Amino acid sequence: MGKLAGKVALITGGNSGIGLATAHAFVREGAKVVVTGRDPATLEAVRQELGSDVLAIPSDQASLADSDRLVARIQAAHGGLDVAFVNAGVGGSASVQTATEAHFDQIFDTNVKGLFFLVQKIAPIMRSGGSIVLNSSISPYHGSPNTSAYSGSKAAVRAFARSFSADLRTQNVRVNAIAPGPTETSIFGRTRSDPAQLSALRERVAASTPIGRWAQPEEMAEVVVFLASDASSFMFGAEVVVDGGMTGAPGAAPIYRA
Repeated sequence: MGKLAGKVALITGGNSGIGLATAHAFVREGAKVVVTGRDPATLEAVRQELGSDVLAIPSDQASLADSDRLVARIQAAHGGLDVAFVNAGVGGSASVQTATEAHFDQIFDTNVKGLFFLVQKIAPIMRSGGSIVLNSSISPYHGSPNTSAYSGSKAAVRAFARSFSADLRTQNVRVNAIAPGPTETSIFGRTRSDPAQLSALRERVAASTPIGRWAQPEEMAEVVVFLASDASSFMFGAEVVVDGGMTGAPGAAPIYRA
């Protein structure tokens, strides 16, 4: 029997990257999966890929009206939720000197405001014993240039994992977070159009990671399964950093080895 057998699980941003890998993992573990994304065509392709039992719902996390419709669809189809992986998020590169209000709002509307109110809206349909997993990042730990708004948004997500846990304890719902490190997803290709620049980035990041490579989305998905399942039943308000050692043992990276 799978670790999520019989459970109803929501994955926001489940049409690519870590979200899609997690959707595959949840299906394998026996969950009844609901995935969201902003592109209906991509979502339909994902539904066909995952199987006809998967419910694919177009939804933009930045839209509170979309979140209302999403909750209504889930309740109508399944009566409630046992697991939610709040994974949808956006990035962007700009320094504090150059960032515009539009850049800031785009990131915070999805990663902070949208996430906050989505959790508020799913809370009433979360069943006792449920688990919510938030997708944070290692970005707030590293102080990298041109990531101020993004890093700030992910620091808020980490804080939410703690405070949501306190709020939802009365419902017997656990909240934890995963903080991924560099992961091979399509987002990097979309944000950097110069192939030489992208290649240089990949090499630089791999050399800065003690394990010496980027993660695969499936490696993140396995950690999400753990946090979503009863295997992590004594974890509460925690953040699991999954970054190949970049945060915990940065001095072991290839660039520092003799």
